[in-house]
Amino acid sequence: MNKLNLEDIDIYRVLASMHEGIVISDTNGIVRFFNETQAKIDDVDPKDALGKKITDIYLLDDTTSPTMRCLKSGMPIMNETILYQTRLGKVANILNNVYPLYKSGKLIGAINFCKDYQQLEKIVVQDQTVSKKKKATSSARFHFSDIIGSDPDLRNAVRIAMMSSSSPSPIMIYGETGTGKELFAQSIHNHSSRMKRLFIPINCAAIPENLLEGILFGTSKGVFTGAIDKSGLFEQANGGTIFLDELDSMPLTLQAKLLRVIQEKKVRKLGSLKEIDLNVKIVSSVGQPPLKIVQQGVLRMDLFYRMGVVSIMLPPLRDRRGELDELIRHFIAKYNAALNEQVNDISKEVLDLFGRYHWPGNVRELEHIIEASMNMIAGGRTIRPEHLPPHIFSFAKQHQPSVLKQDLSVRSLGLVENQAQSEKTMICDALKKTAGNAAKAAESIGVSPQSFHYKLKKYQIRRQDFFVR
Repeated sequence: MNKLNLEDIDIYRVLASMHEGIVISDTNGIVRFFNETQAKIDDVDPKDALGKKITDIYLLDDTTSPTMRCLKSGMPIMNETILYQTRLGKVANILNNVYPLYKSGKLIGAINFCKDYQQLEKIVVQDQTVSKKKKATSSARFHFSDIIGSDPDLRNAVRIAMMSSSSPSPIMIYGETGTGKELFAQSIHNHSSRMKRLFIPINCAAIPENLLEGILFGTSKGVFTGAIDKSGLFEQANGGTIFLDELDSMPLTLQAKLLRVIQEKKVRKLGSLKEIDLNVKIVSSVGQPPLKIVQQGVLRMDLFYRMGVVSIMLPPLRDRRGELDELIRHFIAKYNAALNEQVNDISKEVLDLFGRYHWPGNVRELEHIIEASMNMIAGGRTIRPEHLPPHIFSFAKQHQPSVLKQDLSVRSLGLVENQAQSEKTMICDALKKTAGNAAKAAESIGVSPQSFHYKLKKYQIRRQDFFVR
């Protein structure tokens, strides 16, 4: 088996084939690489762009060009939208991510990843909607019967959700990442009289602020360059359910507009004077206690009162340790079928480790660990420490299964200290892998961007320390 050597990768071939526009410039802003995707966005021949300065290709200057500003500051520019015109007259609306390029600590250029606004919007929306010709149940596959566990708090959450599912009142679900918020949202939809209509989920944290408003409310032709008449997700969900996941990541200005939609039960497309009547069940989720995020100024109090008419709290897995065995058996059975394995047991060492682990990713993390372990079991029947993914050992400051025999040493530290060390290690590892990109790092460990930034402040971690130099 050949060992992968990063120096052997044909990086230019990779960049040339990407669906994003890629422009690489030297420190003077002279274009050294210009892929075909960017050529289509700008309607410019790559040969005509190479060797020219950025400001000679676009009607931009050193203060309005994201690339030139990145070169001047040496810092990345993230998720910035810009409406520009090329020297040949083509107008484009672009989402930019520009990163400085360093060699031996010296700035040598910048790379700009560009996404066409209209194309990005299509990509974001295509997985949120279901063809009207299809049954809406295809987008909400979970039911309350899929919720595993007999914990009193969990069963109370199920009871409240079932009772309120047929009501028109909004429901807010609070739970840490991985506790099953979307599972509950889908179950609420499928338990209601709306089950044959659309269920449309949208992650408010995953979509750039400048796209989110148009996606939710729709757009009218001409409201901005390239805009077309398009119904928003609220209009598409009319008669059904819309799930606003990670509501606390929505900008406050947009929260005010959402509040009006809820109060008036009407929606107006961007650039239109016509209002559309709505009959939509709204389910939302937040990752922290609602009152806490209201006090932090992240969620408007008046929006919380409207969205949280019914509030449902999902308990974290660390408070459901008595159900670990039941959940483990459920996931083993699931992946026996999916991976064609015949696992029927889990070793005492693994069970002991699971019992001590803090489970920052909750049930989702448990499922992923079981799946990962069963990919490593190679026909075995018992999940053992050597089958587990490495990150779980960081909780006990263990880096290989053999150290499990020495795990009594971790008892000298309290649960809180071990939890904090585990979280800090995971966050730093994620930032190293993503070169300081907080959004990608948060996604890789399964937490919301809001929660990730909170933890950065909590542990005094500077993501700038992980930028590639």
